[in-house]
Amino acid sequence: MSAPAPSPLAIVDAEPLPRQEEVLSETALAFVAALHRRFTPRRDELLTRRAERRAEIARTSTLDFLPETAAIRADDSWQVAPAPPALEDRRVEITGPTDRKMTINALNSGAKVWLADFEDASAPTWENVVTGQLNLIDAYTRAIDFTDERTGRTYALRPNEELATVVMRPRGWHLDERHLTDADGTPVPGALVDFGLYFFHNAKRLLDLGKGPYFYLPKTESHLEARLWNDVFVFAQDYLGVPQGSVRATVLIETITAAYEMEEILFELRDHASGLNAGRWDYLFSIVKNFRDGGPAFVLPDRNAVTMTAPFMRAYTELLVRTCHKRGAHAIGGMAAFIPSRRDEEVNKVAFEKVKADKDREANDGFDGSWVAHPDLVPIAMESFDRVLGDRPNQKDRLREDVDVKAEDLIAIDSLDARPTYAGLVNAVQVGIRYIEAWLRGLGAVAIFNLMEDAATAEISRSQIWQWINAGVVLDNGERVTAELAREVAAEELANVRAEIGEEAFAAGNWQQAHDLLLKVALDEDYADFLTLPAYQQLKG
Repeated sequence: MSAPAPSPLAIVDAEPLPRQEEVLSETALAFVAALHRRFTPRRDELLTRRAERRAEIARTSTLDFLPETAAIRADDSWQVAPAPPALEDRRVEITGPTDRKMTINALNSGAKVWLADFEDASAPTWENVVTGQLNLIDAYTRAIDFTDERTGRTYALRPNEELATVVMRPRGWHLDERHLTDADGTPVPGALVDFGLYFFHNAKRLLDLGKGPYFYLPKTESHLEARLWNDVFVFAQDYLGVPQGSVRATVLIETITAAYEMEEILFELRDHASGLNAGRWDYLFSIVKNFRDGGPAFVLPDRNAVTMTAPFMRAYTELLVRTCHKRGAHAIGGMAAFIPSRRDEEVNKVAFEKVKADKDREANDGFDGSWVAHPDLVPIAMESFDRVLGDRPNQKDRLREDVDVKAEDLIAIDSLDARPTYAGLVNAVQVGIRYIEAWLRGLGAVAIFNLMEDAATAEISRSQIWQWINAGVVLDNGERVTAELAREVAAEELANVRAEIGEEAFAAGNWQQAHDLLLKVALDEDYADFLTLPAYQQLKG
């Protein structure tokens, strides 16, 4: 007797969208349902394990490399699968959401790779989830163009050989897709929705184009979560008759726990692994989240004071390069988030110099590529990596055997000579409110004070407010950070926004709602694991 077909998925509380049926076809939903039925129970177990591990960190205030996987780290014989030709050279990658204009601009940007983002740079409205998939399908079939209604400018794709290679980022394991449920009313994990729809519609098409289904995996906290992804890949390739090993995955090492399991993560994904990426804001957010009970030794200063040159950040990035190159994987550096100003050349000059210094450092440290948030930064990053790489596609031959990182180096937060400031508190409140307001309007990538901010920005902002309050931090002006002080700063920021944009625009936005939500997640005694969980409940669409 043959196995029963997967239960059909229901689309709930979602207004139908133009061409929605092209993405949510019966066969595509059957595939997503099969993924859900097979893998969601394990996802749920791993989320429980996250909570248990966090409780253990709260008890011990420490982390170490796993003794039970020491043999994997000690075995020098294994390597990840060779990179496919389309991913050999990743010296500059541009990131951004999958709206129609960004899809064209990112593909045309001159970057080697576009991180097509369904995660932190995208607010998961139903429209963003579905039309983002449509835009990628249209891009691969060259059926995409865009005309800006405001300027009348038209955008179209360059020839295929000039386009960036797409590496798609689905949502993290913790987020569900409330608009797709099974017969029991259980929502499907957003990760499986994003991955499943993209893989189903594009895997074979991409292989025909000489590329493949390539993914960035976010918010990974352990090698067991990487193992789950690997099993998803194996199942998906079998289901669609796609050759095993067609998938390639780059894992973001953006949680402190994953930093202790880099080799194990690559080992679990070794037939599908492409590399690891070193982020910043989510990594710092993870440190605060996991060590928020650890006392003064774990209190971070202003987020902008924690650069990649901080000793504990240097330990993390250098370990990442060494680990990747030891195993034949790409090491991808962090984000240059600056957004060039069209009005202030002096701001641009200073920022471009900082971007250049950052990319020079990464290239000299052995990274094979790095991220930028804006097309104008592509040439700057390209120059830094061209100077080091020349005609070589990467520098995986630089094994960085000089690097020797101890477990304690990764959490030596108090090695940083910087302290929280009043200006830092104000900035955390400003950016938190402004980002959340835009997110509630369906925007995930938002330019704030000449920086491209995404959900990770809001996470570190609210986490620092929470940490400083609960640690009783005294700022540079002598004030102690309290809930009352945070409320005062937030009220002042709300008044400033009202004066800045005018009464009509203020009333049309989500400003009070964003203010209230920031204070809720920054002041609640029970720390929310992710800001996007309560925010998603308030997101319309």
